[in-house]
Amino acid sequence: MPPSLEPITPDNVDAACRIKVSTEQDDYVAPVPHSLAEAYASYRTAWPRLIMDGDQAVGFVMGGFDPEAEVDFFRCGIWRLNVDARHQGAGYGRFAVEALIDEARRRGSKRVTVMWKQGEHGPENFYLKLGFTPTGEEFHGQVVGELFID
Repeated sequence: MPPSLEPITPDNVDAACRIKVSTEQDDYVAPVPHSLAEAYASYRTAWPRLIMDGDQAVGFVMGGFDPEAEVDFFRCGIWRLNVDARHQGAGYGRFAVEALIDEARRRGSKRVTVMWKQGEHGPENFYLKLGFTPTGEEFHGQVVGELFID
């Protein structure tokens, strides 16, 4: 059975909050409870999803969709990606990014953005392998990357 993305609900919010990246990655991505608070505060534009493998929560992804955003890289993008340390390297991150890209297409977007902190344990190589390229912009010390989609 392939992985799936599930909306965050009262039934799975505890499982989402238990998602933990490796200790080396803590400085590169906000913990899921912080992301869920941000999603609550940005409920009109946030798209939080639990990455499931069968009945097991293996990760969390949150997109943002706001075609009217003043800052162009906030119009359609990946806000967070947390794959539990025990499940990294199994393709769940790639699956989540591809699913978010599918959602962007469904909404009529032609460009998906992501921001990352650079560093030894950061996600830069992951996003570059998926085809994202740096725009040359930085935001709060993070590289802004983009991927054009059909």
